Amino acid sequence: MKINNRKSFVTGIKGKTLSNTEKFFLKKYKPWGVILFSRNIHSIKQTQNLTQQIKKIFKDNNYPILIDEEGGKVSRLSKFLDSSTFSAEFFGKLLKENPNKFHIFYDVYIKQICYILKILGINLNTVPVLDIRRKNANSVIGNRAYSSNKLIVSKMGNICINSFFNNKIGTMMKHIPGHGLSKVDSHKKKPIIKKSIKYLKNFDFFPFKNKKCLFAMTAHIVYQKIDPYNAATHSKKVIKLIRKNIGFKNLIISDDISMKALKNSISINTKKAFIAGCNLVLHCNGKLSEMKEVARNSPTVSKFIIKKTSQFNDIIS
Repeated sequence: MKINNRKSFVTGIKGKTLSNTEKFFLKKYKPWGVILFSRNIHSIKQTQNLTQQIKKIFKDNNYPILIDEEGGKVSRLSKFLDSSTFSAEFFGKLLKENPNKFHIFYDVYIKQICYILKILGINLNTVPVLDIRRKNANSVIGNRAYSSNKLIVSKMGNICINSFFNNKIGTMMKHIPGHGLSKVDSHKKKPIIKKSIKYLKNFDFFPFKNKKCLFAMTAHIVYQKIDPYNAATHSKKVIKLIRKNIGFKNLIISDDISMKALKNSISINTKKAFIAGCNLVLHCNGKLSEMKEVARNSPTVSKFIIKKTSQFNDIIS
């Protein structure tokens, strides 16, 4: 199946195998990619069968299959390895305290993660998290952040991206343009950031600059001084800032369009993300009725997406 027939969204699925309705859905609506969660992963063989099923539908061994494998508290591979110790914060501290030890540890860690991902048939990991850790912020980020120091966050981002690329796994940095100041969990409520644009450019936006990532995931956050009405995912002004000020030239994908920070229906949330300038929309929960709404409101992939997907294929091949 040619990529130019696909639609500009990434979907989750419900279980450990594809149901007949999900097979029909994938064949009919042709999402750009599929994202897996712990609910989809039971064993090596089962996960291999699942990813092979998906790739067979699209007749594409490089079909994008995503996962959130950050280490620490966000690990979808916990059935195969215990990475609870190896949070982003762990590596950020180690880089600062003992760079030589850090490079040895991190190299082994990334190689193990990539080895398992490739065995499973997964080719795109949604890292690095480039949010700056803050005191008194909501714990949704917490030790998922490398550091409270923007320079360490930026440096770790470069190391992470390059390390995965060297092991032929794609990366997706998040949550652009910065989630660290959030006082609430965007899975549940809409965070509102009141800091000045000058402050945000100097701190929260800084780690996202000059990154070789092909993909960036948006934050469902209102930056009041930029756009007081819309979360970044739905804001033309914020997306323009990501393009112009941060200088990100590759694919922008929404965070999960079903999160409670976005108050509208799934169909309106999907439409607004594309109108704002997102290239792809992400939907995670595997609810078929919602998946259909996302699919119906997602355009066919653009030439820009096709070009960037070709670059992604070059990385993972």
